Amino acid sequence: MQSTKLNIQNAKGYQLQAYLELPANQKPNNYAIFAHCFTCNSTLKPVKNISRALTSHGFAVVRFDFTGLGKSEGEFADSYFSANVEDLLAVSDYLKEHYEAPSLLVGHSLGGAAVIVAASKLDSVKAIATIGAPATTAHVKQHFSHHVQEIAQKGDVEVNIGGRPFKINQEFVDDFDKTDLPEVTKQLRKPILIMHAPFDKVVGIDNAHKLYKSAHHPKSFISLNDADHLLLNEKDSSYVGNMIGAWVQGYFDTSNHDILDTEGEQLVGHLNLLEDNFTTSIQTKKHSFVADEPESFGGDDFGPSPYDYLSAALASCTAMTLKLYAERKKWDLQEVFVYITYSKKHSEDLMRDLDKPTRFDHLLKKLKLVGNLDESQKNKLKEIASKCPVHKTLLSDIVIETEIIS
Repeated sequence: MQSTKLNIQNAKGYQLQAYLELPANQKPNNYAIFAHCFTCNSTLKPVKNISRALTSHGFAVVRFDFTGLGKSEGEFADSYFSANVEDLLAVSDYLKEHYEAPSLLVGHSLGGAAVIVAASKLDSVKAIATIGAPATTAHVKQHFSHHVQEIAQKGDVEVNIGGRPFKINQEFVDDFDKTDLPEVTKQLRKPILIMHAPFDKVVGIDNAHKLYKSAHHPKSFISLNDADHLLLNEKDSSYVGNMIGAWVQGYFDTSNHDILDTEGEQLVGHLNLLEDNFTTSIQTKKHSFVADEPESFGGDDFGPSPYDYLSAALASCTAMTLKLYAERKKWDLQEVFVYITYSKKHSEDLMRDLDKPTRFDHLLKKLKLVGNLDESQKNKLKEIASKCPVHKTLLSDIVIETEIIS
C-alpha cells in the first residue's frame, strides 16, 4: 500500500497537505477522512497506523493537516475549531469532485469533535468514529487557560502547548465556546462509534459517557483498555483502526463491489490491462489478495510478486506439516520460522556434474525451531520439512494444462 500526496485548497484559500491511502488492490469500496488531534499532524505514526488498518477493510483514507499545522498553509491561530470543521468540509468536497464523497469520518481527540460537527453537514457520511474525543469543544481551552486574561489584554499571545510554542488570539479562544457538541451529537442520527481509554489523562473517560448519552442509537462504545491518549503504542492504534473497519461494515452497502467469481475453480486471477499495470487481483472462494511486481521490474509493488507467493506456499505448507508431525510425536515444538529465498543458480554452483551445464530454479529453505528439542528431533523435523505436500509437488513432474474459455 502506498500514499498519494494531495494538495487541497480550503475555503480561505490555504493549501492543506493531505495523503490518500488506498487498499492494496487500489480499488476502495468506500472513502473515509481522518481528522488528527489538537496540535498534531497527519504524519504521526498512530494516524498512519489507523489509516492503513482501515485500508485493509476496503477503505480509501485521506489523512490531512489542519490549517496552520504540519505542512498545511496558514497560522495556528487560524486553526480554531470552526476552521477545523471547514477544513473537513473542504476535504470532503475535494473527494467528491475527484474520487467519491466520503461515507466515513474518523476523528482523534478534538478531531473527533470536529468530525461529529462535519458529519451533521454532510449527507454522504453514513457513520462516524471518535477516539478520545472531548464532550465539549471548550475542553481544549485547558491547554492555555492561564493565558486567557493576557490574550484579552494583548491580542496575539504565544503559548506553550505540549512543549511547542503556538501563537493564538481572542478569536481562536472564543470560537471554542460557540459549539454545543452534545446537542449536535443528539441531532446527528447517524451510526457513531465512541472509543476511549478509561484512564485517559488528557481527555477523561467522562467525556465518552457524555457523548454516548447524547447520541441516539445506533451507537457503540469500545474501551481502549490501558492505551494513552495519543495511542503511541502501535498495537493500540492498529487495534483502533481494525475495530473501526470491522464495526462500520454493518452500516455500509457493499453490494456494488462484487468479488471475483471463481466459476467453480479453486482460484481466479484477474488483471485489467486498461486500468492496471501488473497489479493482479486473486480470489479463492473465501479469500482475496493481490499480486504485483516490484518497482525494479516496472510494477507498482502493491502486493507480493508471483514468486513471493510460490515461496509463501512452500513456507506455510512446511510450517503446517512440522506442526502436525510434532503434535503427533508429542514433541515440545512451540514455534516454527521458515525462511525461503528463490533464485536462479548455475549447475556448477550447485555442484551438479552435467554433460550440458545449465541454470536451475533454486529455493533455499531455512528452519528456525523454537522449543525444548534435542538434535535428533531437530534433524528429524528437517527431514519431515522436505516431505510437505507443496515441497513434494515442486519436485515432482508437473502437468499444467491450459484452456481458453468464453
